[in-house]
Amino acid sequence: MRTYPVFLNLHGRKALVVGGGRVAERKVGTLVRAGASVTVVSPTLTPRLQAGAARGVFRYLPRPYRKRDVHGAFVVVAATDSPNLNARVASHAPMLCNVVDSAVLSNFIVPSSVRRGDLCIAVSTGGVSPALARAIRLELQGLYGPAFGRYLEQIKSERVKHLQQAESPAARRKYLKRLGSRRILEAVRRGSAR
Repeated sequence: MRTYPVFLNLHGRKALVVGGGRVAERKVGTLVRAGASVTVVSPTLTPRLQAGAARGVFRYLPRPYRKRDVHGAFVVVAATDSPNLNARVASHAPMLCNVVDSAVLSNFIVPSSVRRGDLCIAVSTGGVSPALARAIRLELQGLYGPAFGRYLEQIKSERVKHLQQAESPAARRKYLKRLGSRRILEAVRRGSAR
């Protein structure tokens, strides 16, 4: 199961994105990859969003935002270039609302994240410095490459089987501790983990 980097399970949940610019484009992509059922409301879209709408990747309402658009949405992202419209969307949001570049108007913030298969590492500065969070994320991308996703995929079924066959709780703890040991981390980086 894929998660959105605020660690919400959005699979099959309704998500509303208000806005059709480049920031909205990034938000739509992340929500779609997390399995959300996305609706975009905006009079205009970027070319990439236009292509996604044409392919049916998300539902597109080609018009200005209306208050009733938030009804039934589990998560709302206000990603327009109008602070007034973003504030209006936030005031209407029934549950979760992220206003891009305004932690004050949001009831959740989206961390910068690195994803390697089932591994998701999230970095947040609490909205104080998204640029610093991004710099740290780029550093983490180098430290935790694609090999970590492959490692997790490799041990996924093996782990369940081993835990079922473990002789005692102590044996289970020892096994789980070994899976995340510093030695294993270095082995994954070298490509020799097992």
